[in-house]
Amino acid sequence: MINNDVLRRLRYALELKDQDMIAIFALGDAEISREQLLPLLKKDNEADYVPLNNKLMEQFLDGLIIYRRGKQENPPAEAKKPEPLTNNTILKKLRIALEFKEEDMLTTLKLADFELSKGELSSFFRKKDHKHHRECGDQILRNFLQGLTVRFREQD
Repeated sequence: MINNDVLRRLRYALELKDQDMIAIFALGDAEISREQLLPLLKKDNEADYVPLNNKLMEQFLDGLIIYRRGKQENPPAEAKKPEPLTNNTILKKLRIALEFKEEDMLTTLKLADFELSKGELSSFFRKKDHKHHRECGDQILRNFLQGLTVRFREQD
């Protein structure tokens, strides 16, 4: 899925304002201005569209975790080697940021009229070399983001 779409959908679902977005990027060690943010939020067929690279997207997701959960007091001593940014990684980071359990994830997908079993969901969070690992497709990520919109915006 295109990073800009994910960013735009998250912004809408979580009702984040420009200042919130800039603060979240800063928490992920990315300093961007409002002038730099706005082109990232445009659709790819609009003028002034700027593609959001994987590094910046990952910094946003890491910042979102800190924004929603706070900074880790005692981070793990050993540094993990960074994973490439995939739909699986995006889903995993959103799960952490939103403090979602398996049931929360399944309920959110169900809000978008998308059924998934616990086994199918857990396969997305397994290590790549695990025999039951499965790649998360764009459709699943799109439906999860749609479910987030229903969950967070239609509570009012």
